Amino acid sequence: MTGYLKENNQNVDRQINTEFQQRLQQLLTDLQLEDGPAGGALVVYQAGKCVAKASTGMARSDMLWQPDTLAINFSTGKGVLATLVHVLVSKQLLNYDAPIASYWPAFAANGKKSITLRSVLSHQANLFSIQSIDADSETMLDWAVMLEKVAAMPVTSPTNADAYDSAYSALIYGWVLGGMIEAVTNMSLAKALRHYLTEPLGIADSCYFGVPDDKVEQVATLVQDFDASGEDALLRHKRHNRKPVLKPDSQSTLQTYQNLPSYLCWQQQAVNNKKAVDNENVVSSDEHNELPKLDTARITRLYFDTSQLNLRNYKAALIPASKQPIDYHKRETIQAVIPAANGVASADALATIYAMLANGGEWQGKTLIDHNTFQQLSTPQVTGLDAVMPAPMQWRLGYHRVFSLCASEVIEPQLAGFGHMGYNGSVAWCDPSRQLSFAFIHNFDTTMLNDIRQFALTEAVLLLIDEAHPAS
Repeated sequence: MTGYLKENNQNVDRQINTEFQQRLQQLLTDLQLEDGPAGGALVVYQAGKCVAKASTGMARSDMLWQPDTLAINFSTGKGVLATLVHVLVSKQLLNYDAPIASYWPAFAANGKKSITLRSVLSHQANLFSIQSIDADSETMLDWAVMLEKVAAMPVTSPTNADAYDSAYSALIYGWVLGGMIEAVTNMSLAKALRHYLTEPLGIADSCYFGVPDDKVEQVATLVQDFDASGEDALLRHKRHNRKPVLKPDSQSTLQTYQNLPSYLCWQQQAVNNKKAVDNENVVSSDEHNELPKLDTARITRLYFDTSQLNLRNYKAALIPASKQPIDYHKRETIQAVIPAANGVASADALATIYAMLANGGEWQGKTLIDHNTFQQLSTPQVTGLDAVMPAPMQWRLGYHRVFSLCASEVIEPQLAGFGHMGYNGSVAWCDPSRQLSFAFIHNFDTTMLNDIRQFALTEAVLLLIDEAHPAS
């Protein structure tokens, strides 16, 4: 497949640009469902060229969504942070198998002297529990204090540790890598990100950990905050002190799902997945000669088996001991530095980062990541279960697999797709075998456990690309 795409690079725009973009725009519009006026944007690159951009809905009360609109993308930013690490490895400033304490001596405290960069990137360092640190939601906004606390924190094994090969570090990860980056570059994380990654890629003004003052009013907000400029702080806190909920699916929503390119694949997966069939009493084709009708919950369960969710580990990774929720959309949080959870970027910026990765670390004639480093970062490190995430993550160095059930698989592990999703269901990934990158971001009040958009759009992009470039 890789050779085929390289031979046909000059035909990419002519073959897929117009029709491909129109189809993705229609899908993005259809997937608004009943959740407008919120919206989002997606961007696709192939072979270093942008082949599709689409957007829909409102980012703020006075701002339409565009591919360059900024939004908070939660853990999707972990992929950005990891990519910065790989650039530093390529420049021989870091080594995957060196102890982090060799760069950041204070980190050696409490039994962490031998923890390597590789083990942190692959979530195998047992540094996943935010509850092992005395930090409330206000403390988490203080970068310097959090670095001190993380440097002094203990190693914590997950509950039922023998059953898992990794424990997703949902929050701690960012302070560990960020503190190490600052120590080795002698720069702030923001300056290192700009100098080593975003300026070389031409996206320095659209990708941040800690949004500058002059950019805050350009960041997409939740619809519930569209007219909240003068709102009482207590009322705002109460409105955000809740979990997003799954709305019942309407008939029009179900019909939209049935029209998706991946729907038949999903139906077949549901039939083949005995647990999903049994749990939901779905009637199989063997019984009534028909495929099951799928709603949001059933589609989501094809990707995340929530019956396997270890709640103790999940809460330990995501919820500070104080249990006081953090409002990630308020100005103070957007301007704070919480690299594992509050990355702000545009869809175009994220797709550009992954376009560079899709091209093996090359971008417009520049080598940001050398071949040996790329081979290491793209090789799966973990094949077993994760203690926090209820799905096979197949962790690479800082990325998980692309969540696709329907596209043709790649035989060579280093050419298989990888990326990172965010808590709200945003996602960015690359597929080196197809020289493809994709980013989808939005401002819906949802989570990755109750929103199928990232899965539907990922499947659509891969299926449409393969349709345009069938394997020879």
